[in-house]
Amino acid sequence: MDGKVAAVQMRDITKSFGPVVANDKVWLDIYKGEILALLGENGSGKTTLMNMLSGIYFPDEGKIYVDGREVVIRSPKDAFDLGIGMIHQHFKLVDVLTAAENIVLGLPGRGRLDMRAVAAKVREISGRYGFEVDPMQKVYDMSVSQKQTVEIVKVLYRGADILILDEPTAVLTPQEADKLFAVLRSMRDDGKAIVIITHKLHEVEELSDRVAILRRGHFVGDMPTAKTNAMEMTNMMVGRPVTLNIERPQPKDPQPRLEVKDLTVRDEDGVLKLDKVSFTAYSGEILGVAGISGSGQKELLEAIAGLHRAEGGSILYLDAQSGEPEELIGKDPRDISDMGVALSFVPEDRLGMGLVGDMDLTDNMMLRSFRRGKGFFTDRKGPHKLAERVVEELDVNTPSIETPVRRLSGGNVQKVLVGREISSAPTVLLTAYAVRGLDINSSYTIYDLINKQKERGVAVIYVGEDLDVLLELCDRILVLCAGRVSGLIPGRGATKRRVGLMMTKLGGGAEDE
Repeated sequence: MDGKVAAVQMRDITKSFGPVVANDKVWLDIYKGEILALLGENGSGKTTLMNMLSGIYFPDEGKIYVDGREVVIRSPKDAFDLGIGMIHQHFKLVDVLTAAENIVLGLPGRGRLDMRAVAAKVREISGRYGFEVDPMQKVYDMSVSQKQTVEIVKVLYRGADILILDEPTAVLTPQEADKLFAVLRSMRDDGKAIVIITHKLHEVEELSDRVAILRRGHFVGDMPTAKTNAMEMTNMMVGRPVTLNIERPQPKDPQPRLEVKDLTVRDEDGVLKLDKVSFTAYSGEILGVAGISGSGQKELLEAIAGLHRAEGGSILYLDAQSGEPEELIGKDPRDISDMGVALSFVPEDRLGMGLVGDMDLTDNMMLRSFRRGKGFFTDRKGPHKLAERVVEELDVNTPSIETPVRRLSGGNVQKVLVGREISSAPTVLLTAYAVRGLDINSSYTIYDLINKQKERGVAVIYVGEDLDVLLELCDRILVLCAGRVSGLIPGRGATKRRVGLMMTKLGGGAEDE
């Protein structure tokens, strides 16, 4: 490829988990001095393929060549010895240790105990590629972006020339993403081979040199990024034409549905998470909530849903028929339901709060009936039909309706949860990262479902991490910074730069309506 040298060649790689074939005779080349974007729908085998390259899984069949030499990778240590490092979406750092201590954790030899020498090498790596790392800073004092930087420096410190990043910008602001992209380009220009797994096609177009696409475990093809576009990439991933337009109909006769005033919430450790947050959510509109990870988004939705105790403030629900305000503070989910408030909640923790992993799809559909106080021996016909409808309409990949939810992929679990909550005909719909982990086709299906709720007059509060989607989907955007409202702006006409600045700086020049 244009004189580039292959750092990795994967040939006929096959991996199965029971009856499910995750990768089927996949061929993939990764070149030095290149950023490769690996694309595919949920369940297409992207992460499985990279997990085999990084030593987490071992292929059933096929061969891997590194620098032209056939190798056997049975563990992450084998991968590191070959110069391969993977930065996972969920960081593997010890909070009470410093950056330098985390970087050398687990390394053999006495040299790792000389922290001054370690810190000097960390600074040398940081200076070479443009990182901003304080070797002596404790991890618990770091932002998400800083933690990710430590993970990248950790693999570089250990000699990695081939880096794999799984959803690297999932929780970064636009400004943080720009810094990361600059670092990745610097590493590419230094001859590193870089693979990114992402669902954000605008980032693929901006950052990558080449794209490789998997579909249902098979390699579909690859091409220079400059010679393709989002529509062609999506069609190759899905196998048919897909429309990539997020509709944003104008709200029709919006009426106040939730009035949040001076809401103050602390977590179980007493840390202030929301500080006098106030806003109004209207029927027939989508109110987006933006903020860097940990800014209080989770606690906001849980407080409204009655799952997190508020220290102060008020959450008033205004009934669509009577218009009478009813206080939700101090009430649990069953109390809220008994008041006649039709509230649905798609939580961030899918299997911890939303679904029961050991139950099948029908039983998980029945959980809403249990919460409404109906007996355990509820008629299963309705929930069974609902499960079948959700599987069909959202294209849930499951062996059967009787399959335990924990055996589904994360994306398919999310589809089941979103489908169940929307099917309950809410007047208020709370969604926390409704499309996290979903491929682009499934994501657009969810956006369409949310818009249909809006057109039905539902008040939708949408917490999201993809600012491009927030700017296209939402009528207004509430920006949180360190648990306080940094601004409330119209979605139409807002820019990523402006919202990103507001996410990191209180009072970032935003005006309310």
